[in-house]
Amino acid sequence: MKIAVTGKGGVGKTTLTSLLAYTLADQNYQVLAIDADPSPCLGAALGFPEELLVDLTPIARMDELIYERTGAKPGTTGGYFKLNPRVDDLPDRFSAVHRGIRMLELGSVKLGGAGCICPESAMLRSLVTHILLRRDEVVLLDMYAGVEHLGRATADAVDAMLVVVEPTARSLGTAKQIMDLANDLKMKHLFLVGSKIQGDEDLHFIRNNSPGLDVLGSLADDPRVRQADREGISAYDLSPELAASAKEIVEKLEQYRQT
Repeated sequence: MKIAVTGKGGVGKTTLTSLLAYTLADQNYQVLAIDADPSPCLGAALGFPEELLVDLTPIARMDELIYERTGAKPGTTGGYFKLNPRVDDLPDRFSAVHRGIRMLELGSVKLGGAGCICPESAMLRSLVTHILLRRDEVVLLDMYAGVEHLGRATADAVDAMLVVVEPTARSLGTAKQIMDLANDLKMKHLFLVGSKIQGDEDLHFIRNNSPGLDVLGSLADDPRVRQADREGISAYDLSPELAASAKEIVEKLEQYRQT
């Protein structure tokens, strides 16, 4: 299963990704969790020990590696460089493993945005393509509010994109923008996941104002998420209710794949 998780900043997409990762790991799947957010925090949400996190560097910041593999210095545009650099060794070399979950930080391209033709972009696109098409494990992509790291070649490899939304008009407006970007890549399997839900009224608001996407599941507004962050552990360990909600989402995804 290859799942992309995205949404407006602060809605809880990283919390959802961490919950899904532990749910799938507990079902004996090999899990590769990819932090593709410009401000990586998935490792903390997963409760990775600090000694593992300090050794992680986002691939986009590895200037020497990018130069070695592409033949061009990061931060430059134009000129000649490899569009398909070797990346097959990167997930194992530059990731951390904790409780059966392998995590890799991608980082983002600062120069020129998502459409930049630069060595960093070529490296990240090639790496995501390799991970989605060649790696034989469950992949969870914790993305920013967009589809920056995906292209037409990899869109079909994603089994589903989960757009995490709060019960607010702004959050649902961002979901509409994400849906439009995903549609440009011909991605067909998009779902909403409600986050920070305080009751049926919140769920009704999301369903009634959805940009045309089905609601796959929801996560309650649980104060133990904040407590888990303060204690440096995963919300999966602290909140049985959130863990159960994540399990329901995984079950729906598996049912969807079988139809």
